[in-house]
Amino acid sequence: MVTHFPGYRCSLCGREYLPGQVTYTCPDDGGNLDVVLDYKSIQDKYQPEDITSRTVTSLWRYLPLMPVSAPPGDSTPLHAAGWTPVFELPRLAQRLGLGLLWLKDESRNPTASFKDRASAIVVARAQEIRAEVIVTASTGNAGAALAGMSAAIGQKAIIVAPKSAPPAKLAQLLIYGAQVILVDGSYDDAFELTIKAAHEFGWYCRNTGYNPFTAEGKKTAAFEIWEWWVKVHSDWHDKIGEMADHSPLTIFVPVGDGNIISGIHKGLKDLYALGWIKRMPRLIGVQAEGAAAIFNAFQAGDETIRPVAAKTIADSISVDLPRDGVRAVRAARETGGSFLTVSDGQILEAITELGKMGIFSEPAGAAAYAGMVKAAGAGLVAGEDPVLVLNTGSGLKDIHAAMQSVASSGKGETPIIEPTLEALKKIL
Repeated sequence: MVTHFPGYRCSLCGREYLPGQVTYTCPDDGGNLDVVLDYKSIQDKYQPEDITSRTVTSLWRYLPLMPVSAPPGDSTPLHAAGWTPVFELPRLAQRLGLGLLWLKDESRNPTASFKDRASAIVVARAQEIRAEVIVTASTGNAGAALAGMSAAIGQKAIIVAPKSAPPAKLAQLLIYGAQVILVDGSYDDAFELTIKAAHEFGWYCRNTGYNPFTAEGKKTAAFEIWEWWVKVHSDWHDKIGEMADHSPLTIFVPVGDGNIISGIHKGLKDLYALGWIKRMPRLIGVQAEGAAAIFNAFQAGDETIRPVAAKTIADSISVDLPRDGVRAVRAARETGGSFLTVSDGQILEAITELGKMGIFSEPAGAAAYAGMVKAAGAGLVAGEDPVLVLNTGSGLKDIHAAMQSVASSGKGETPIIEPTLEALKKIL
């Protein structure tokens, strides 16, 4: 077991707990728990170079900054989560009047979504506490991630998903060998059922925005962005000068339950507390117009998350009552960021635009790009502001949405011709 995990702190009331006192949320007020790290112990043992010089090309390179031990072995899909690439998007940047635009592509994870990060850490934690079964509610990606990471080491997993989940995601769950149960209801219905089941049967619940270790997995993306940014910045000294004299990096994050943006914020706060970064990037959360509970709270200037009747093509961020909404609001507010909403039409258009750059995104991931386009149009980012967009999942997760995107772009026709040169010439 790691030694720099002294316990938890409630994000609402601030009460602290020892690791064995609680498992999920604050017993007093139900607030999400932040995992507390022993920063002094980490500082005494490690310098940034001790991390960046590691040869491990997965999220496990950041083990000294995480509250779990590495699972056994080093060549399973569980050990391949994270360390996803960052791509430049110069043509899109030019069109939007931006000088510096990149995309971090989380579709390169083992099960093709950002959710592998959280599931890898939760599975590692389950091994530490000897949990027999892990259960989670999911619209598809979190379940696929848990199923895949669990299958890699023979951990039993049960996935409860709404019957409306995309078929491609359900296929992943089944292929990985998880026990899959579909409910005639919403993601929120599945969420409540898994909590009851975990309590009744003694299962370990992975639910996003409920299990504090999910944010610990998602924060690893912040560590990768930090490493990447340090390298990029070192290449730019002659071009833009020192970081302190330049606009902060702005990161666009798709938001459903709020756990990804709060997890990235947690990683940045860890780095700041260690003194390894001097300036926080701006975090801008992007929600679908039809599932905008956190956006509504941010606009109202408070932290009261009121449920909505979620309806959007982006199933991965379609949530009635976000379970990590308070920390998501703070992630934007405390970094000088904001929240935006985008329509389903803008999401479909974004899928097509990213495809022209060689990136196949599912609707939730494309929502972040659509939000960035909207922000650029409103002057929220401009000129030489460095911008990073987070694509959270592969378009192969939702082929139906991909075909809708193609159709809406007016390029959905795929002619069938005779296999002759003459027929080909007529089409051309």
